[in-house]
Amino acid sequence: MASITVRNLNETIKAGLRLRAARHGWSMEQEVRHILQQALAAEQAAASGSFAERIRQRFQGLDASDLPIAPRQPVRTPPVFDPA
Repeated sequence: MASITVRNLNETIKAGLRLRAARHGWSMEQEVRHILQQALAAEQAAASGSFAERIRQRFQGLDASDLPIAPRQPVRTPPVFDPA
């Protein structure tokens, strides 16, 4: 795994980070990893659009008339449950 060093970090930020990590019950290093993962995940989700938008983009060039339609079958009789 890679590692980074953050220089010139404000003491107020560092203290807040320490408190936040303590509330979660993990180290400051784990807290920073968690914050970065959340920030990047939110950014990637915003960039990719909604699920419906991604599906629309995926199938945008397809012609639905080319798809085969299965023949319909008669509806089966529903089961009867005897209360006895």
